[in-house]
Amino acid sequence: MDFTLFYEEQNNLLKNISLKFKRSIYNKIDLSDKLTAILGQRGVGKTTILLQKIKELKNPNILYISLDNPYFYNVSLYEFAKDFEKMGGEMLFIDEFHKYKDIAIHIKSIYDSTSLKVVLSGSSLLQIYKQQADLSRRINIIKIPILSFREYLEIKGIKFNSFSLDEIINNHFEITSKISSEIKPIKYFKEYLEFGCYPFVLENKLNYQQKLINIINNIIEVDLPYISNISYANIDKIKRLLYLISISVPFTPNINELSQKTNISRPSLLEYIYLLEKSELLINLHFVSRGYSKLQKPDKIYLNNTNLMKAITHKSDIGNERETFFVNQIKSYFLNEVSLFDESILLAKSGDFIVKDYTFEIGGKNKTKKQIKDIENSFVVADDIEVGFANKIPLWLFGFLY
Repeated sequence: MDFTLFYEEQNNLLKNISLKFKRSIYNKIDLSDKLTAILGQRGVGKTTILLQKIKELKNPNILYISLDNPYFYNVSLYEFAKDFEKMGGEMLFIDEFHKYKDIAIHIKSIYDSTSLKVVLSGSSLLQIYKQQADLSRRINIIKIPILSFREYLEIKGIKFNSFSLDEIINNHFEITSKISSEIKPIKYFKEYLEFGCYPFVLENKLNYQQKLINIINNIIEVDLPYISNISYANIDKIKRLLYLISISVPFTPNINELSQKTNISRPSLLEYIYLLEKSELLINLHFVSRGYSKLQKPDKIYLNNTNLMKAITHKSDIGNERETFFVNQIKSYFLNEVSLFDESILLAKSGDFIVKDYTFEIGGKNKTKKQIKDIENSFVVADDIEVGFANKIPLWLFGFLY
């Protein structure tokens, strides 16, 4: 097989790839495993990360391919990989893996029958969850979050270090004082909440929200039907579900009532809420110590990020926006920690959230500690303040976690 055209295409792509800005997770991506998957929402920069790695490695025996190329519609990926290895190939970077039928079977065969290192990238988290049983013993999964507020500033040319959660808790006054002496963080933070979560904001802000709507439609109309027997009639109902969540105050689901409003049966509704979280359109949270009841329904539901909220509706609740930002940045910070159950952030009985040993209450600049005054290690996270003091921390600072 002649690979000339594929190398020409790869070289053309690499010409337009800059190493100047790299996602914060970039240096944590270890490609030493034989099989690695880089997963995340559409638009978070996975393809750019792949091409940056290739450009940095400078190895002529590496090849990038994208499975949305019509060439692969009738070509065996396994046979392609075997031929590539015969020609001296060492690493195969496979983008848009979810576009290929029976991908797990081919990847398993490549893993078992060749010495190639394979790096997969795809937007359909649902597909990898469906097929992970076949690959779980072999694959190293790395999840790419949306841009943090800090990363958004960096792509605009304003560079600051990230800080751990403990550093933010213990040193927030010093950190916010320094940052606020150099920029007006609240101005940029308001931009971020509407336009800052995805790197393609640099391309054209005018059609930014339309691109987000396209992402939502692709997930609901293409990804969800692949993983579940969703009828076309229910696709519009799922979109209505997202709309109801986006306009609500922090959404506490009454499943029976929600089933009536969306005209989706209760069992199907619970399944869709679960799948929408796996596809990274929703974040589902539970109260601490819920036990087996966690398996029934979430106690609160959030859209994944505020940009999605702004794209769906202009009627979003400010309290919902604040909590959505906080929840997303905490979730993203712990995204690649391995655990049987994700308890990186839980709902609190007193206050809003529990993260590790800390309790947080989210609100505006006049928010007091009244509701959490008797709780040890508790903090108010306040919007519209530049610098914190004592146990009051600016909301925007939690965008510096990664």
